[in-house]
Amino acid sequence: MELILPTIDHKQAAWDYRQEHIDCEETHIHGSGGLIHAEDYESWLGKITNMRTAIQTEWVNGSTYFAFIDNRIVGTIQVRHTLNDYLLKYGGHIGYGVRPSERRKGYASQMLVLALDKYRELGIDKALVTCDKNNIGSAKTILKNGGIFENEYAEENGNIVTIHQRYWITVFCKKFNTIAITN
Repeated sequence: MELILPTIDHKQAAWDYRQEHIDCEETHIHGSGGLIHAEDYESWLGKITNMRTAIQTEWVNGSTYFAFIDNRIVGTIQVRHTLNDYLLKYGGHIGYGVRPSERRKGYASQMLVLALDKYRELGIDKALVTCDKNNIGSAKTILKNGGIFENEYAEENGNIVTIHQRYWITVFCKKFNTIAITN
């Protein structure tokens, strides 16, 4: 598996990935920088390219990657370079999603390991990763990669309350199955 920054050459693969989520009646693709809501690939590509380096006023800088196996996108992952108040509570440093037909194959865990390498490159020693309380698979992925549970936050959106779990992963350790955790 490789994490690759999206380019114009990935347009068809990205659109196929997006369509599979739509066909499964999903309304959000985690870690994709809003791909499912993009009117066209070129605009989305410009947006996520801008997010890497331009000064952000509403969000934070971040890098969005495609996770490829062979020539197929199996997931998306966003590596946020900093946190704002919202991300500190609900979104964390990393957001990731896996193609519906490729779930439960361990790809999210592989993607998270590769994303933690990106944090080493950025010089960030701890990464906050969050998930919805009812997303057991994501919680297992985070724990498998050295996540230490900190707490839960409730997010109210109208009449819907979502409970987010917050985990911290120390990223300067190379071997995750013997990770040293510091608080």
